[in-house]
Amino acid sequence: MQIQSHEVDLSTPTGVMRCTVYRPKEAEGAAPKQYAAIILYSEIFQQTGPIRRSAQIMAGHGFVVVVPEVFHELNRIGTVLGYDDAGRDKGNADKVVKTLEAHDSDAQAIIDHLRTLSYCSGRVGAMGFCLGGGLAYRAAMNPAISATSCFYATDIHSGMVPSSAGNDSLTRTPEIKGELQMIWGKQDPHIPPEGRALVYSTLVKAGVNFTWHEFNGVHAFMRDEGERYDAELQLLGYQMAIGMFRRVLY
Repeated sequence: MQIQSHEVDLSTPTGVMRCTVYRPKEAEGAAPKQYAAIILYSEIFQQTGPIRRSAQIMAGHGFVVVVPEVFHELNRIGTVLGYDDAGRDKGNADKVVKTLEAHDSDAQAIIDHLRTLSYCSGRVGAMGFCLGGGLAYRAAMNPAISATSCFYATDIHSGMVPSSAGNDSLTRTPEIKGELQMIWGKQDPHIPPEGRALVYSTLVKAGVNFTWHEFNGVHAFMRDEGERYDAELQLLGYQMAIGMFRRVLY
């Protein structure tokens, strides 16, 4: 399946948010089709090469994939941070400034846009890596989201992304009504065993429909750039996510 992409600037309560949309390309003369959509949340670095390739992989398996600039309020449009000390420092600084409430309104703006697209079926899922895993978890609380895949989701257990009192993601976990897939690396220092245990117990107590997967991997094992990349785990991770999205969204 070939894909195509374009950029769209969406209005949000906190400013203009650039998104890149990836979707299947119809064969010439073929009847138009509708596809389920996935909001794909990046790491703190925004849309890097590995995130772009992740979106392309998912779109190539039959989904409309929207990649937002998660820190659009705090950077010039089109900003991509480097996988280096400067990029990490800037992304981590942005993470503790932007509120979960602002991320909520971003998600709603994307969902509203998807509902206007003739090639989108109206079925929506969410997916993310690192910070994006936590943002996908957060997006799952929106009733429009039917399935969510979170890869080594940071900040859920720690509450480092700020929010109003009582509006953190752990507290609001019972609002997740779709299916949830949680994927972790057991050697990930950013989400230690006690942090994962807290998320797990919260999901069980809330009665969320979820699956839980822990692999012998370090943080960012899905990122196909750098020394932490694990090609075998990456392939398995994509297969698991694609399988769930196909089952739930189609």
